[in-house]
Amino acid sequence: MNAMNFPNYDDSTAFLGDWGPFQRTVFALLCLSIIPNAFTGLSMVFIGDTPAHRCVIPADLNITAEWRNASVAIDEHDGEARVSRCSRHRVDIIKSYSDRGLIPWVHVNVSAIPQENCLDGWEYDRRTYISTIVSEWDLVCSDGWRAPLTTSIFFCGVLTGSVISGQLSDRFGRKIVLFVTMGIQTVFTFIQVFSPSWLIFCFLFFIVGMGQISNYVAAFVLGMEILSASVRDIYSTLGVCLFFSIGYMTLPLAAYFLRDWRMLLLALTIPGCFCIPLWWFIPESPRWLLSQGRVEEAEEILRKAAKMNGVKAPDVIFPQLQSAEKTGRLQTYSLCDLVKSTNIRCITLLLFLVWSSVSIGYCALSLNTSNLHGNIYLNCFLSAVVEFPALILAWLMFRCWSRPLCLFTSLSFGGLVLLFIHLIPQNMNSVAILLVLLGKFGLSAAFAIVYPATAELYPTVLRNTALGACSMASRVGSISAPYFVYLGGYYKSLPYILIGSLSVFSGLLSLLLPESLGMPLPEAISHMQKISGCCKIRDSSNNPTNNKCEEEHESVGLKDFS
Repeated sequence: MNAMNFPNYDDSTAFLGDWGPFQRTVFALLCLSIIPNAFTGLSMVFIGDTPAHRCVIPADLNITAEWRNASVAIDEHDGEARVSRCSRHRVDIIKSYSDRGLIPWVHVNVSAIPQENCLDGWEYDRRTYISTIVSEWDLVCSDGWRAPLTTSIFFCGVLTGSVISGQLSDRFGRKIVLFVTMGIQTVFTFIQVFSPSWLIFCFLFFIVGMGQISNYVAAFVLGMEILSASVRDIYSTLGVCLFFSIGYMTLPLAAYFLRDWRMLLLALTIPGCFCIPLWWFIPESPRWLLSQGRVEEAEEILRKAAKMNGVKAPDVIFPQLQSAEKTGRLQTYSLCDLVKSTNIRCITLLLFLVWSSVSIGYCALSLNTSNLHGNIYLNCFLSAVVEFPALILAWLMFRCWSRPLCLFTSLSFGGLVLLFIHLIPQNMNSVAILLVLLGKFGLSAAFAIVYPATAELYPTVLRNTALGACSMASRVGSISAPYFVYLGGYYKSLPYILIGSLSVFSGLLSLLLPESLGMPLPEAISHMQKISGCCKIRDSSNNPTNNKCEEEHESVGLKDFS
């Protein structure tokens, strides 16, 4: 059968109803499977934080208590004097003065004594953490670049997982990719607990990142394709994101009671273990089975769903596909199909830019909570809590507003608020934190909107691949996010200026995207909405020979059954 005659899935499955026991079960279980993703994705806020530290003065160095205190160097940071983290006064000179009985600041100007690096290591403030990977492997001073690199390596794994899992999911199914990658995330997080070195930790973190995004995207797409149109909006904007935020909100609570990074990681593997039994309750996507020509399997799932909902299913749910199943299956698609036509190429490029900007802002603000004034656990908790009203607002906007307008509003609001931070005086820390939380509010809403807005634009045969590719683009932003935070060490407001500018710019770009409000999910590439300006399709009755864009879409559309 031709792509243009592909059955309307929502109409064919209307007999199930919108919110029966089947839909409620799938909704709840898929949302629960999202919770471990927040633990893994944001755990570096605590396990990779840098405690206050200073150079070790060897205990066996025979000097007086006065000279031991004076050996610590003092430097300036943001106009304030503080104990130097990376240098000390030369201990050989200190010892010679101590042996001669001289008194610091009385007989000797201590600030004039030459300084040296921390040759004997560092001592760390243990009031906030028992240990982090920074204190475990001394990722400070000349090795300070390794801490943000660790987070970037995780997001490199996320990027790789986005590339691979999307195509695997479109080829082998949503369900199997969901559970395999969930297992990878849980098992390798557990193995990380026993990491003997920073390099091995990073290698394992890369693999964890591959699993983390893959099961998130697979769960998101699975729900989008199973649930009806009336439930799809609340699932994609409120359900999935809300449960991610619940996991995010639980993270600082767990970190507060588990101050050792190994124990914290061990605790974060527990929710993943509880997700294993979900295999027997979450079905495969009937939409995907239809796209593969596996009609009988799709109908069997829908009949079980009808029985669960207490309704009777038709004897043949997709009669137009029954004969086609026996003769062949649909063509498989890959990343190359995202750039084959002018229309899909323009949509993909715009979404890549928007996703990347949203990811930079969201990840940088989430990771930067340890640098905000005040208690890190409270700041992280507030950063998670502020997502709740943001997600509710995103859902309300998504129900009624144009998709491009939703993205523009949320991104522009978040970006403009962040641009005001550098105008706040340094002594008004509470106002600066409030603006950061408002910026996080806007970007959280944008993140909740960009997922379903993207899923609505791409057809079933490419949906998971497209979301994986967009997620890949966003991870390019995530990889750079730790270094946006790192720039705050040079100028405190610089990260907010860069993030705010990018957010406003991407909000303007989002206005170019096509509208999908009220449209059925496309099943084939030829069903996709046209982007304004890229393809101006003329009425074929007026100019049948100049319908170039339409022909271009048909050339990459769903192939006939062989």
